[in-house]
Amino acid sequence: MTSDKKNISLLADIFVKKGLSNIVISPGSRNAPIILSFVNNKKVNAFSIVDERSAAFFALGMSLQTGMTTAIACTSGSAVLNYASAISEAYYQKVPLLVLTADRPSHLINVGDGQTINQTNVFNNFIKYSYQLPENIDGIDEFRSAEKTINEAINNCMFPEPGPVHINIPFDEPIYNTTNEVITGAVINPLEPDCNIDTLKVKEIADRMNGSAKIMIIGGQNKPDNRLNLSLKRLSLKNNIIILSETTTNIVGDNFIDTIDNVVSAISDEDALAFKPEIIISFGEQVVSKMLKKYLRKNKPDFHWHISASGDKMDTYFSLTEAVKCDNAKFLKALEDRVEQSNSSYSALWKARYQNVNAKREFYLGNTMYSDLKVFDYVLKQLPQNINIHLGNSTPVRYNQLFGCKPGITYNSNRGVSGIDGHVSTAAGYSYYSKELNVLITGDLGFLYDSNGLMNHYLKPNFKIIVINNSGGGIFRFIPGPDTSPNLENFFEVKHNWTAEYICSNFGVNYLKADSMDSLQSVFNDFLNNSSSCSLLEIFTPNEVNGQVLREYFQHLAE
Repeated sequence: MTSDKKNISLLADIFVKKGLSNIVISPGSRNAPIILSFVNNKKVNAFSIVDERSAAFFALGMSLQTGMTTAIACTSGSAVLNYASAISEAYYQKVPLLVLTADRPSHLINVGDGQTINQTNVFNNFIKYSYQLPENIDGIDEFRSAEKTINEAINNCMFPEPGPVHINIPFDEPIYNTTNEVITGAVINPLEPDCNIDTLKVKEIADRMNGSAKIMIIGGQNKPDNRLNLSLKRLSLKNNIIILSETTTNIVGDNFIDTIDNVVSAISDEDALAFKPEIIISFGEQVVSKMLKKYLRKNKPDFHWHISASGDKMDTYFSLTEAVKCDNAKFLKALEDRVEQSNSSYSALWKARYQNVNAKREFYLGNTMYSDLKVFDYVLKQLPQNINIHLGNSTPVRYNQLFGCKPGITYNSNRGVSGIDGHVSTAAGYSYYSKELNVLITGDLGFLYDSNGLMNHYLKPNFKIIVINNSGGGIFRFIPGPDTSPNLENFFEVKHNWTAEYICSNFGVNYLKADSMDSLQSVFNDFLNNSSSCSLLEIFTPNEVNGQVLREYFQHLAE
């Protein structure tokens, strides 16, 4: 059984033939033909999540985990706009989503009909491609055009790099009619992307590197890639090359600088030129460290090449020489084969400072008071290997960067746009198909903002949530400006006494809490080892102390 609307029946058929199976649907009326065509297809896994914003982030997490396109589908009108946050995150983080929005037919737009907005190109600034299916595909030309559009849209979700693609689908009434006649279409495979490496470009960059004593390779947000990791490990053995990474880069190596803020915060004005690179090679998406951006924008390299499969001109440090359109791992492997050993001391300089500040970190943490920083130190040391850590934005993702990467852990965070929304929903979607333990570490405002992420039937026992509740936006007690503003508590920090306890009770999530190191240590193992349900641990910290402790931490590293 399927909808009698031929446009959506054809789309569902091609969707399955493409090897896709997951769709997250938010209930509605105008999208009834989408529901009927997908839910009644035995090869489709359909998920029902009421809140469109949460549903879209749940699908984003599912795509992150599976590496495949997930569809989302909603009714018309303002429901469509609720997708915007997750779509923008998918666009900038390069995650494949197929966005299906039901619509009124054109003669009902802008005439006062209910639940109607102009949905054509509604996501224009943060979508790879937008399409509209014809309302009727009775003629052969209309059918072939729709068939081509559907194939092209699904293909573009993955090539040349992943991202969100929108298909707007108008339906006229009646919209609940069904039929047993499935409209079938042909599969059109995408053209294979050009994977040839520009050997002249490799030689040009390698020659520059061989003539330089100070080369910095910087990794932004990236998915785990063993080929990439191996090439970077080999490059890190060169005396003139230093590799800077963050937890969200998902690379691990003994010679990598994986606590960037610790090191950069300890570079004095007198040291700045010694640490300044002559060449930067960057890959991946956004970099978390504001300190690094500030340092390199002030101390610019002579050359900067950014590598990406789509040729993105990622000029993070305002010094871009050229974007190199190529797969990261393949290009760095080609460089690795051409770059020679050097007698430079540049790598040794960075490594010495790295070891020094990390030793200072351990000393400071052993003597500081109970605070956000102390809690992160304890939690990260207690988490086992071979898990997935999901990091909320603002302070959680930044605190995490101070402790470096642990082998066997995959780090995820919504750093495409770096918004507060969707962390719970994304991690929930990721954990659904994951066999490992998934731990989300978020702040109180980030959790409360996405508490609807618990309003679904798909929370797994392997999903654990840590909410660090410092009674507001703790980062604003550390950022210069808001920390001294008379509007700090009400309009920046938003000081409050809200907790997660009754939200958990309402949605059947196991709840634990701690407000000191002793109570944290007494409940943490029970929290992690509860295998019967999703669990949330709320850790209360003193908001007045947290900013002071972090400021003193960086002062200690710089001494």
